[in-house]
Amino acid sequence: MNARPDIPKLDRAKALFDLKQDNLFDLLVIGGGATGLGIALDASLRGLSVALVEQNDFAKGTSSRATKLVHGGVRYLAQGNIKLVREALNERKSILDNAPHLAQPIPFLMPTYGLKGRYFDTGLYGLGLKIYDLLAGAKSLGKTIFLNKERTQDLIPGIEQQNLNGSIQYWDGQFDDSRLAISLARTASKAGATVLNHCKAANIEHLNHKASGAIVTDQISKESWSIRAKCIINATGVWVDDLIKLDQPSAKKLVSPSQGIHLTVDRCFWPGNHALLIPKTTDGRVLFAVPWLGKVILGTTDTPREHIEEEPSALDEEISFILNEAGKYLAKKPSLKDVRSIWAGVRPLVKPTESNTGNTKTISREHTIIISKTGLVSITGGKWTTYRSMAEDTLDKCIAAGLISTSNICTTSNHPLVGAEGVTTGDLINDASLALYGNESPIVSALPGNSNQLADGLTESMIRFGIRYEGAMTIEDILARRSRLLFLDANKALKIANEVANILEDEIGDSYNRHQDLADFTTTAQKYVPIKGNPEESSSSTKVA
Repeated sequence: MNARPDIPKLDRAKALFDLKQDNLFDLLVIGGGATGLGIALDASLRGLSVALVEQNDFAKGTSSRATKLVHGGVRYLAQGNIKLVREALNERKSILDNAPHLAQPIPFLMPTYGLKGRYFDTGLYGLGLKIYDLLAGAKSLGKTIFLNKERTQDLIPGIEQQNLNGSIQYWDGQFDDSRLAISLARTASKAGATVLNHCKAANIEHLNHKASGAIVTDQISKESWSIRAKCIINATGVWVDDLIKLDQPSAKKLVSPSQGIHLTVDRCFWPGNHALLIPKTTDGRVLFAVPWLGKVILGTTDTPREHIEEEPSALDEEISFILNEAGKYLAKKPSLKDVRSIWAGVRPLVKPTESNTGNTKTISREHTIIISKTGLVSITGGKWTTYRSMAEDTLDKCIAAGLISTSNICTTSNHPLVGAEGVTTGDLINDASLALYGNESPIVSALPGNSNQLADGLTESMIRFGIRYEGAMTIEDILARRSRLLFLDANKALKIANEVANILEDEIGDSYNRHQDLADFTTTAQKYVPIKGNPEESSSSTKVA
């Protein structure tokens, strides 16, 4: 497999070699989601030696399953959490500036109705959104304005028009979450970090009662070895308690998991370039309809979950809830047969007090950092938008605790990610395809297979780029996170899986287990398929997968 040496690359062979040396890293980060990758980049730019391992693929968990919004959190404003909103609005601007090819502003409309059951206090919500603008200050993306019925209908022709009074327009941001995570991994690697996916931390090692390293296992070769570090950071999201238990078996649980699901439908259900926000559904949450990569995302739910699965499944009642709520506001009512993909994610919410146990909607989305008696640092909670400030806070606390030492300050607030240089903005509303690669688009186009389009917006050359430069090792890595096809249309992803396996086999060689990878991907992808079997034959079915 040939790769240009001047392009930032997630070089697996080199990472394996470097991690197997008997070196003492300043920092070992366990977890390759948004927070872990943000920490790896921040620490590397501060001049620290950094190792990061992720047991699956980068952003495999929660970090690839967001609502695709970079936002301050209108809902958190309604809860009175001004501190979190102000922080998120500041971080929103940093993401938009540092990754313009992967994040962009998007206008939202909040429709107002006169019909009971869909009535929102226009003045109250309008005032709240004006405060939202004020909190953003100079980093505001646009002013909140009130629109009449006619203007609302022009901008969002897909809106239910019965008893429609008008709408409130405000601005927020949207992004491609997993591609941003991959860009973070490559940027951290370019800054000197050694990052490796498909490598599991199996145990925490101790020396003189202090956390001193971890036993890791390469999930590809099954080889195990030890990585030593002055400081170990547990950034495993919803699995943070598992690692804490390896360090301190008697430790209390930190996370109260909450599941959120999303449904993907065609743009005909929500034409136009505005997103929809319904501030209060029957369960007290917000409802979004967000145009994204040529489809529309409907979501989300907030369901407490006791058991965390690596690949969580949407519950029937969650699917019905979103379809029913969306049907109240979309002129064209979606049903299960219209859904192209269903996906679920689990939020790592910090465990609540006894007074609000069981109601994850009331749990704060702020992050929590805990340093154990052995020096293991665990970070959880928070949200994608604030990943950068979470990383900065974590490292500052590590320094204050004497676990690592550097006089260099955080510089990530204005550090462009790989692909961002010279890019103004992308187009995430429509099928962005090549634009998502930013200034690396010409490099992708020059790879073999640029004219071979396997699916809408996905070429053979993009798959080869994902393998050569972005650390992809499996069909799922490609179709779920380098491309987003699995999240956009699960049946189409299944249809081209064999062709993707051909390219992986060509690029990786004999070590690639084609048969097992196809079987694994089929099992995973079936969880995203709304109706089992041939979608044309099943169009009248109401059975939820």
